[in-house]
Amino acid sequence: MVRIGLTGGIGAGKSTVAKELAALGAVIVDGDKIAREVVEPGTPGLAALVEAFGDGILAEDGSLNRPALAAIAFSDDESRAKLNAITHPLVGARSAELIAAAGPDAVIVQDIPLLVENKVAPMFHLVVIVWVDAEERVRRLVGSRGMAEEDARARIAAQATDEQRRAVADVWLENTGTEEQARAAVRALWADRIAPLVTNVLAHRPAVDAPELDDPAYAERLVGRLWVTLGADARDVSADGADGTVVLAEGVTADAVADRLGDAGFARTGADRFRGSDPGRAVTVRVVVPEGVVRPPE
Repeated sequence: MVRIGLTGGIGAGKSTVAKELAALGAVIVDGDKIAREVVEPGTPGLAALVEAFGDGILAEDGSLNRPALAAIAFSDDESRAKLNAITHPLVGARSAELIAAAGPDAVIVQDIPLLVENKVAPMFHLVVIVWVDAEERVRRLVGSRGMAEEDARARIAAQATDEQRRAVADVWLENTGTEEQARAAVRALWADRIAPLVTNVLAHRPAVDAPELDDPAYAERLVGRLWVTLGADARDVSADGADGTVVLAEGVTADAVADRLGDAGFARTGADRFRGSDPGRAVTVRVVVPEGVVRPPE
């Protein structure tokens, strides 16, 4: 399974990108759609929101009045944190169900509006950021969604900055042109990077001739992904650019973690060497077995 995180600021056009990825064969796990599902009338989620924010967030038919909730929940950090504490666990549980049902060979695209804010980027093989500048997003939200300009700006201000998004981005997809141009860019991304990545990951094969990229923020992303992959089997993880080093926990061998690293996109190429399966970036990971651990024959 290959997991791709898709995010971007409100109004950036993630839905267009997601639809094209779905047409190409990806399984879309839409965070916004799930967030609506878990607070439908009669759900524990809606009951919890009413308890936290009052009956004023309900429409006349008993459903959630989302603009009314947004006006309260995005007014200050405390209210936003209260909203997230209620909805995020519900969305996470439902997302996990959908991912499990997709099967081991699926390409999962998780459309997560707050991927950056919730610090979940290390969970993914790739993170795709859909970008449009803030002023254009305001125009889109006011013009196409009928949102009040003040509300649009408040929603944008409550989300991650462009700099924070760049720090986690493996792919920066500008969506400033027409819808067809956006779809064409997605098709090119699929053909040139996602499809080869999937083939390589499923075969535990490294990418051939992947380029070395000047991306100072990647070291932190690499460390995060290796920690997520290995958990307690790693004693220490560090990186210098796209060169990572993992010191295994005592009693853990390279053989014991090879399959997990392969599934995460780091294919074994030697006794203690692993290379990235992503054709868009050259990555090398060295696994260090602590002294005193007998390494089995390779």
